[in-house]
Amino acid sequence: MTSPRDLASLDEAMVVALARIGDQPAFEELVRRRQSWLRNILRRLCGDAVLADDLAQQAFLSAWRGIGRLRSSQAFGAWLKRLAVHVWLDHVRRHDPLDRLDPESDDAIETTREPLAPVAMESGIDLDRALATLAPHVRLCIVLSYADGMSHSEIVDVTGFPIGTVKSHIRRGLEQLRRVLAARPGSAA
Repeated sequence: MTSPRDLASLDEAMVVALARIGDQPAFEELVRRRQSWLRNILRRLCGDAVLADDLAQQAFLSAWRGIGRLRSSQAFGAWLKRLAVHVWLDHVRRHDPLDRLDPESDDAIETTREPLAPVAMESGIDLDRALATLAPHVRLCIVLSYADGMSHSEIVDVTGFPIGTVKSHIRRGLEQLRRVLAARPGSAA
């Protein structure tokens, strides 16, 4: 077992390697390093800080249980994000059983990444409230694309959604966010 002071000076790959062999203080160091990042992703997805904390805790618990099976220490961040996304999707499925993936897929859709947050901040709208108007799976694709900077193929890897569904969700989500922005009081629509 390592001491927390020793762990703080190690790079993440080394701390992950220690956690993979069951070093609990090493895993605790990973939680300290990654908890804000993970909670922020989940907060954007669910729009509820308390729920985001609960889901982050579930994701870290899943990570602790499965870290021994992680193939590469360098893959920890992507693996943890994938766990968190699946914890959130499981939560959505349990609490809204009528919410299902959009079966429509349009592989020909290409979207360009336009900055959302600067537009929202300049116009004075609360981006989190605007995101809350989106269906959960659409919100997930928008958040991963714009807030986390992931490509369509990376979103496919994390969510398991077909590429056409990811592209459709992003396109439809952007359209809905534009409508929300245009409909706010004082906007020049």
